[in-house]
Amino acid sequence: MSLMDNLKNLVGKGQETAAKNSDKINQAVDKAGDFLDQKTKGKYSDKIQKGKEAARKVVPPEQPGGPGQAGGPGPDPRP
Repeated sequence: MSLMDNLKNLVGKGQETAAKNSDKINQAVDKAGDFLDQKTKGKYSDKIQKGKEAARKVVPPEQPGGPGQAGGPGPDPRP
C-alpha cells in the first residue's frame, strides 16, 4: 500500500468515528464555546457563535444503522 492509500484509509476511519460520535463532538464544541464566551466576558460572542456553527458543519451527521444494524444494508445475500 502506498502512503496515499494509507492516508485515505485513515481519513475514512476518522470520518466514520466522527459520525458515530457526532453528538459528543457537538456537545464538546458547545461547552468549549461557552467556556470561551465566559472567559472573554461576552466580548466575542458573535465570533464564538460563528465558530461553533462552522465546527458543527464539519462534523458529519450520525448515520442511523450501519452494516449489521437495524436499518443498515447488512451482509450481501448473494452466494
